[in-house]
Amino acid sequence: MRALTRTVAALSLAAPVLLGCAGLAAAHEGGDMDAAHEGSSPEAHFVEVQFIANETTAGIAGSGSFVTPNSVEHFSGFAVADDEGVSGSATDSGASW
Repeated sequence: MRALTRTVAALSLAAPVLLGCAGLAAAHEGGDMDAAHEGSSPEAHFVEVQFIANETTAGIAGSGSFVTPNSVEHFSGFAVADDEGVSGSATDSGASW
């Protein structure tokens, strides 16, 4: 039961990260990011997400970067649940010109 509780907690914390990555991938597929990046389509991008669930810990981590002719951005984050509780962190940085 404890492992199930940890998994549910980690998934609930990870849902925004997963949805964000899915949204980012969908935006890159079409090449249409007008609202976010002033009409420039991505020149390069990378997204990686990892998940772990076992008898002691459940968690997810993700990171990604993308570059357009007018901007560069990087994000990373994680969420983990174990015997000590649930914790997480997220960072996003970028620049446009």
